[in-house]
This record gives sequence, structure tokens and C-alpha cells, in this order.
Amino acid sequence: MSIDAQDIADRYAAVWTEADPQRRREAIAALWAPEAVHLLHPPVEVREAAARVGFDDPVLEARGHAELEVRVTRAYQEFVAPGEFTFRTRKDALRLRDVVTFGWEMAPSAGGEAVGGGLEFVVVGADGRITADYQFPGR
Repeated sequence: MSIDAQDIADRYAAVWTEADPQRRREAIAALWAPEAVHLLHPPVEVREAAARVGFDDPVLEARGHAELEVRVTRAYQEFVAPGEFTFRTRKDALRLRDVVTFGWEMAPSAGGEAVGGGLEFVVVGADGRITADYQFPGR
């Protein structure tokens, strides 16, 4: 199966901005494999708090469609639903065999400069769906 890196990146950003819960659920199932894992490199304040209690390498994880749906929905509710921000991809997606990397941004819904962003590193299975998703905010 041919993998179009920018198509995966654009569909990825679209999932996080989808307002309709049913379409969001369907988009998650179309983009991620059923047992896919989403690993988030936590913000610095989370890493520092974890280190204080003995966790030197904390990772936030969502596994499978149900957990991914909770993760995406909560991000949507916090950042997109109030109408202030949207997520968009940078047009920098690259593919190397089954790995796709791309940058994303959180920008004002009205347009303008990004206020945040990050790097996404995804592994794509033979069926074209993401099997592993590594998110690095702030990159």
C-alpha cells in the first residue's frame, strides 16, 4: 500500500478538530489501527512533578480506539470547542518506509501565528493505519 505522508498528517490534524462525535469516532477508526498506541511526551511541569516522586521517564499513553477517542475528545473540548484555537499541520510531512513524521501547530481559529505546536512520529501498518503514534509537544 502506498503511504502519502502529507495525507496522513492532514487527516491526523483533522481528527483533533472534528466537532461531530460520530465523525470523530469514524475518523479515529480510519486513521489508527484497533490496538494502536498514542504516546505523549508530557509537558515539563508533569515531568518535573513525576521526577519528584521517583518517576524519571513518565509517558502518557492511550491504547486502542476507545482510549484514543477519550484523548482526542478531551483535547478538542479544551482547545478547539471554545472557538479560540485550531490544530493544523505544517506542510513538512516526510516518510521513510513505514514511518511518517510531521509538525503540527495550535493556532488562533481566526488565523495568525501559532501559539504552540509539536512533532509527530507515527508508524504505519500494512493497511495504512497508524500502529504507534509518538507526540512531542513543543518541538
